[in-house]
Amino acid sequence: MKINNKAVAAIVLLGTAACSGGAVASSDDDTFINPDWANTTWYAGATLGQSRAAIDEQRIRASLIANGATVTGFSTSERDRGFSVFVGKQLNRYFAVEAGYFDLGKFGVNATTSGNGTFGGEASFKGGNLDLVGQYPLTERFSFLGRVGAKYTRTNTHFQGNRLNAVTDPNPSQRKAGAKFGLGLEYKLSEALAMRAEVTRFRINDAVGNRGDVDLMSLGISYKFGRPAERPVVAAAAVVVPQAAPAMMEAPPPPPLPTPPQPVSEKVAFAAEALFDFDRAVVKPEGRVALDAFVGKLQGMSTEVMIAVGHTDSVGSDAYNNQLSLRRAEAVKAYLISKGLDPARLYTEGKGKSMPAASNASAEGRAKNRRVVIEVVGTRSFVR
Repeated sequence: MKINNKAVAAIVLLGTAACSGGAVASSDDDTFINPDWANTTWYAGATLGQSRAAIDEQRIRASLIANGATVTGFSTSERDRGFSVFVGKQLNRYFAVEAGYFDLGKFGVNATTSGNGTFGGEASFKGGNLDLVGQYPLTERFSFLGRVGAKYTRTNTHFQGNRLNAVTDPNPSQRKAGAKFGLGLEYKLSEALAMRAEVTRFRINDAVGNRGDVDLMSLGISYKFGRPAERPVVAAAAVVVPQAAPAMMEAPPPPPLPTPPQPVSEKVAFAAEALFDFDRAVVKPEGRVALDAFVGKLQGMSTEVMIAVGHTDSVGSDAYNNQLSLRRAEAVKAYLISKGLDPARLYTEGKGKSMPAASNASAEGRAKNRRVVIEVVGTRSFVR
């Protein structure tokens, strides 16, 4: 089958848009923001792969024999290239609806019979579909896909040769609704761009009374439109414990005593996307700027202890979230040490998803839970 030029153009254009958009829309999230962002996101995609049908050789032979022919040769063409293009709408973290167009290719049969008889047939299948797609995250990048839907197929069949008395219509066509379903995996390259590998089964009628399955094994891409707003660093105000004022005296006041150091506790919460790229534990340039500003606030402060604690939302396994949160806390510690802080006073913890700051039931809550919190306890010789 030669794929329609419009379909090729759609696939190329989508790939170009996805590649150019991927750099802009890459995620800065520890467990991939997509489950939240996708709740209100439209997306589009295309797939390309190999289709396979099972031709009913026994029925065709029986039809030729019934018309007085002896079959001397028989061959089939049961594989071709197929493609699909689709547009989808995410309903929530686990379900989406997709509408698309598919072309499964052409499949044929050629037979020779006694008396120099020939018989050939070819069928093609094209149509549209509407599917409900289920998505279950296996890791932060991999998701399991399952789909079930309805499709409307146009089947065109053409027969040729000098044994056409085996069929009643040499060029039958049919439009018919039917079911389709499939399974696959999706791998998220970025917040916007993902790759798919799927096996999809179409229930097909060949326009001459035969019903069967056509399977499409395909690879594809999908691209989500739009981008979530950047979340700023959220900083807690410094907590200063004041010193009790000296008692008043009737006599002339003595010279003022030196102000003793003030005990201070400062805590700052950094949104994960402010410090790190998607699924990474390396402080990015924008994150260094935010940490430099934090280090600047510590000038004039004698640090007794500093703790960096990483947190994630509820998406993904406990083991992965615990590991990622600790790696990110360690990355923050390493950067602070590079800015001159005493490593003996710096500690790290990875809490994973065990200490949410908000409910994980909403996108806003999960965004608040993806964070690195730095708490500093020490003294100042003056109050800032």
